[in-house]
Amino acid sequence: MKSRPGRALLLLSAAAVSQAAVAEVRLPHILSDHAVLQRDAPIHLWGWSDAGETITAHFHAQTRTAQANRYGEWTMWLMPEKAGGPYDLTIQGSAPALAATGGATAAPASTPAAPLDAAAMSSTGSGAAPAVTVADLLVGDVWFASGQSNMEMPLSGFPNSAVLKNADQEIASAANQPQMRLLLVEHDSPDVPLDDIHATWTLCSPETAAKFSAVAYLFGREISSREHVPVGLIDATWGGTPVESWISLDGLAADASLMPAFAARARFADEQSRMSLIIAEEHREDAAARAAGQPVPKHPWHPGPASWNPSGLYNGLIAPATPYTIKGVIWYQGETNSAPDRAPQYVRLFPAMIADWRQKWHQGDFPFLYVQISSFNSPGENWGIIRDAQRRTLSIANTGMAVSLDAGEFDNVHPADKQTVAARLALAARRMVYGEAVEYSGPLFRQATLEDRGIRVWFDHAAGLTSKGGPLRGFEVAGEDAHYVTATATISGSSVLVSSPVKEPVYVRYAWSSFTDANLYNQAGLPAATFTSE
Repeated sequence: MKSRPGRALLLLSAAAVSQAAVAEVRLPHILSDHAVLQRDAPIHLWGWSDAGETITAHFHAQTRTAQANRYGEWTMWLMPEKAGGPYDLTIQGSAPALAATGGATAAPASTPAAPLDAAAMSSTGSGAAPAVTVADLLVGDVWFASGQSNMEMPLSGFPNSAVLKNADQEIASAANQPQMRLLLVEHDSPDVPLDDIHATWTLCSPETAAKFSAVAYLFGREISSREHVPVGLIDATWGGTPVESWISLDGLAADASLMPAFAARARFADEQSRMSLIIAEEHREDAAARAAGQPVPKHPWHPGPASWNPSGLYNGLIAPATPYTIKGVIWYQGETNSAPDRAPQYVRLFPAMIADWRQKWHQGDFPFLYVQISSFNSPGENWGIIRDAQRRTLSIANTGMAVSLDAGEFDNVHPADKQTVAARLALAARRMVYGEAVEYSGPLFRQATLEDRGIRVWFDHAAGLTSKGGPLRGFEVAGEDAHYVTATATISGSSVLVSSPVKEPVYVRYAWSSFTDANLYNQAGLPAATFTSE
């Protein structure tokens, strides 16, 4: 009789050990309730558990298994699904499969498994962990939106600085978008790539949309309304950031010509060593101005050091999403790279970022649609160089560009008209991704040929060339010295003849000033892109 309590305690201890040996399966936050999974493509599932544990997934009519590796990491792929839902995803773990040495076996490829019955799914006995269920999943198109403040700017605008056109109406419209889901990624800039985020998917509502990227929301709404499929939008943005912060260290290190990005970081870091003194002096100047009843002086903008760290934003905002199957990317950035010491490198850095992301996502040359930055009075900076670098990036496969020159404002770096920008991104998607027979681009520079009277500029997407608001504006020509002067231009069929005020013209450029009223369009009402033939 005396042995019974001890035996019972031993059995309880054994049961506790058995339970402890089976950890609850954990999914990344990007695989949360209300998520959208990419249609017509293999669906990637991954997560963490005990080492060697067998993981079984049930989704719609599919069942798959995988085995966690020695670190407790597991991964599996579902077969492609058509648009639809809502569905539930259930993940069940079983006892770890340990090798004779006590270590976990290597993770095999995903294999079909027999369905578990309801009793097995809810089992909490030894050898089975509680099932994890992710609910209300839709299958549709997932678009990843990223960039700096003009992509980050939410429907509600930035407090005290930027307001969206028709903001109240746009926010209210979010109540009528049951097929749209939103994921707003938090800011983070760590030293190493993260494998998870804290944010989860939400339903689209006036409350969630108000805080979400206006360009991304308006783009997604257009796609959803035309394609009649669920659309998931991932907002991974951070204002006032350079492109090199969005490229992985692998991507930057792969090309020696990108090393100036680290030189720029070194200069920035040197400036930070006395930043506290600079800010203190600015505060004293502000106080003195107020005491004297004078306007507070304008000071240079001081970005946060973490957001300018090469690869920092890739590590925190991009890396955790790269295992997730997507339809494509929309991107709006470039303003922060417009300083004279940074702008010339953009023509290398931006294509390097696209290649880097495509390599990390392992989805081939997925669509990458971006905005040619707008028109803004920015003395001392070279927005023309950035816009031309963006135009040249169209040489990369499966890229599309939305020109936003005419949506800019002279004294507002965050123009209110995000509707035009989103509509032009959607045009590119409708043609390039969804196959609609629509014109999606304004006139794009093809080549320049010399003539007796000047330089003739030939364009693609040139049907019905026209000028808006008077004679053509925005053209300049230069000789070998690359000293540009304003030129007169006239439309001639699908080309523009630019008269030369210089004796021997060699180069021509268009819409080069940071702020420009250049006015060349095609018959689709789409503006020509900034370019230089140099």
